Amino acid sequence: MTSDLESKMASPAFLLIVLASISVMVSASPNKLTAESCTITKYNADVILAAQAICNEITIKGISVTAGETLDLSQLKSGSKVIFDGTITWEYAEWRGPLLRISGEYIEVTGTADHVLDGRGHLWWDGLGGAGAKQKPRFFSPNGLNSSEISNLYIKNTPIHVFQITNCDDLMIQNVTIDNRDGDTKGGHNTDGFDIGNSRNVTIRHSRVYNQDDCLAVKSGKNYHFLNNFCSGGHGISIGSVGNVSIESVYMLNSHVENSSNGIRIKTIYGEVGSVSNILFENISFTNITDYGIIIEADYLNGGPTGVPTGGVPITDLTIKNITGTVLETGSNVYVLVKSASNWKCSEIDITGGKVTKECQGIPPDSVDSPKFELLQKPCQMEFGAKQDSSGFLGMLRIECRLKQRVFSQLLQKWKFPRTWSLAPVQLQSLRNP
Repeated sequence: MTSDLESKMASPAFLLIVLASISVMVSASPNKLTAESCTITKYNADVILAAQAICNEITIKGISVTAGETLDLSQLKSGSKVIFDGTITWEYAEWRGPLLRISGEYIEVTGTADHVLDGRGHLWWDGLGGAGAKQKPRFFSPNGLNSSEISNLYIKNTPIHVFQITNCDDLMIQNVTIDNRDGDTKGGHNTDGFDIGNSRNVTIRHSRVYNQDDCLAVKSGKNYHFLNNFCSGGHGISIGSVGNVSIESVYMLNSHVENSSNGIRIKTIYGEVGSVSNILFENISFTNITDYGIIIEADYLNGGPTGVPTGGVPITDLTIKNITGTVLETGSNVYVLVKSASNWKCSEIDITGGKVTKECQGIPPDSVDSPKFELLQKPCQMEFGAKQDSSGFLGMLRIECRLKQRVFSQLLQKWKFPRTWSLAPVQLQSLRNP
């Protein structure tokens, strides 16, 4: 049975209303009316739905979306192009959202030079994000957007999460700016930049994120690339939190993080199961990090970490390479707390500044490719030759790093040093600075 809306769309009278509501360039055939391009300048959900059926190119120009409604572009024809022009706004309502949804195949989404997608987040912000009594709508849901591209968008002041990418395959996102800087002083919280789940073959590149939560948060799926991006003000570049899902083949390269709580992070949920495998962090730099340069934790809970890792979500085939940055003195350079991990390769890690020492647990043996104690020095805050006590130099090493003797002995065996705690300080000093 045909729905009321479908019946309306099929009627000549309704088509006349649609064509009166949008500016069109039309081509006609005996059986079909199509429009090469349409421009929508006033919000009307029925008109926008009808335009998707007849227009190959849709320009959304300067509209204000009705409170509690989604700007829904989920019925686009294959190969359509969507252009945002002018300032697009959404009226206030407390609801889940999303404010914008786009779906389809071979879709191109872009913006003109003077466009702004303004979520007017200040109307919702209360410093509590998703935990507050005020319900806040998610902003943009690319859902089932396949073999498509989103580029050159400027998104400002979202109430909460910005991109929630789900059920997508072969999606390119590039040259996007997320600007939630107003939230730094006006109560923005949980304004994640890019959340990705249940998708594959998604690339995000050449984009800038200013926010108050994860710049990138990979929730599930496989084959993601995060390349040449800039992150500021949030929680850094994250895998997770992971529980009851799998994440595979995620590559994060050539990006910079600043003024954030973390540089790079993997977090798995306490007591849950799943897997994290084939993860690459390479050529990542950061400055002015408050909490952790690198943090990998298997004790994550929203209410706060438990301090006890669980192994239900193994982290395997992890490569961390050429990571440089500075942490505030009140933070930690590196902290690892895992229970089930294997085949890690860590090299060229140069993180400085953090003075808070925390015990690292669960680092797989033979994880460090370089004989410079990089992985040990950074998470354990070791400073060779800094001081000695009655037990000698290595006594200080045991105290400051809180490593068990068997762990240290395994590493010495790898580098063909004697399995003993009586090495002279000069030998370790020369090892650190060959």
